[in-house]
Amino acid sequence: MEILSKVHATNLVNWAKDKPQVLVLSADLTSSTEIDYFQKAYPQRFFSFGLAEANMMSAAGGLAREGFIPFIHTFAVFIYRRAFDQLVDSVAYPNLPVRMVGFLPGITTPGGITHQAIEDVALLRAVPNMTIVEVGDVTEIETILDGTHDVPGPIYFRMLRGEVSRLFDKSEPFKLNTARQLSRGSDITLLSSGICTEEAMRATTVLKQRGVSIQHLHISTHKPYDDPAVIQACAEARLGVITMENHTIIGGMGSAT
Repeated sequence: MEILSKVHATNLVNWAKDKPQVLVLSADLTSSTEIDYFQKAYPQRFFSFGLAEANMMSAAGGLAREGFIPFIHTFAVFIYRRAFDQLVDSVAYPNLPVRMVGFLPGITTPGGITHQAIEDVALLRAVPNMTIVEVGDVTEIETILDGTHDVPGPIYFRMLRGEVSRLFDKSEPFKLNTARQLSRGSDITLLSSGICTEEAMRATTVLKQRGVSIQHLHISTHKPYDDPAVIQACAEARLGVITMENHTIIGGMGSAT
């Protein structure tokens, strides 16, 4: 299995090369959110706000009103816990094209409970005009910016950093609100997202060897969440539906399903 490092860092620099309207905003976590590459490549399009996420969110709304596409980068938990008021009023309510890139979603953080974004999808699903996506591998990181570029309103990305595995073929890019069919079966329908998909793929291999027929779908769009393929897969399950997500069971993919 191919494993790459700093995928988002490299992809963002390349993707933004011919897009001068793309700006990057940091909240004192520049290297921790892999935007130090962007800072070096395009210093005039990079802005550091320090530990002031609420101000950064409001500024992003103002920049979007002037025709820019601001990409906020910080840890996922800080996007919605520290700046929720500004997110709703300055970005989501006016339906502005602000991109919020949140790293270390769910429990994947060494920072303990204060840094665990375990209810981000639940809260942001309730926000009007919000699109919510989550990457599961290298291929999705490499293609998600193109795949969401035409969304007119705000987007929240649950992003991966550091070393990331490639689970999906390079020829199969991210597609908004389109689940990936990883296996077909009739006993159980398994829906997984984010880092849980790699673990789910290992589990389904063992279960299939033991005679369990599993239909496995990878979910990369949490809102909108009305892909007909997901609805059909759930209806076809003979024994039940299982969801695996890096999030609390309340308000996340399990609740939406």
